[in-house]
Amino acid sequence: MSSSPNRKENGSSNEESVTLTDEFGRSLACNIEHSMNLEGQEYALLIPIDSPVEIFTWHGDETDESAIPVEDETEIDKIFDIAKVVLQEQNLTLRRTAVTLTVVGELPEFPDEEMAADADADEESDFEELMWLTSFYHEEQEYAIYTPLDPFFILARINDDGEPELLSEEEFKRLEPMLPMLEDQFFDELD
Repeated sequence: MSSSPNRKENGSSNEESVTLTDEFGRSLACNIEHSMNLEGQEYALLIPIDSPVEIFTWHGDETDESAIPVEDETEIDKIFDIAKVVLQEQNLTLRRTAVTLTVVGELPEFPDEEMAADADADEESDFEELMWLTSFYHEEQEYAIYTPLDPFFILARINDDGEPELLSEEEFKRLEPMLPMLEDQFFDELD
């Protein structure tokens, strides 16, 4: 990857776009937000250009029901077309991209008063903050589509050709303890 004046290299600023491809051939356009050299290998923190979304469903009885993210490829295949249609009603286009589902289009604004109330109530929470976009049913099962309010970072290895690659499970587990430090460093540099 050639260095450009806009690239964020070990803390400097970046607007370079790259395409990440998964093992299924699906791609995801991302901006490189931060690049770093760890143990002689170049890595990059990527943020998808389009908005990431997650689909949840509920399991359990009415007294002990819990939201479960839909991650199984077969289940996503079954509900994808329905999810796409309900999002089109909000002028959002659902895409099956690498790493995460994404939507193209303008997301609704998050009401500031709700955000402030949630921030006060959950100040010490480790849970990801999400904004509800829509809900739908498939075969009597309820599903809901949310978008994360915090940046959706993807850690990728930069190969010898300058292209981002997804990390193997082993490599991700080895680097995972460093992610909070890298994210904190990135946010400190923004201030």
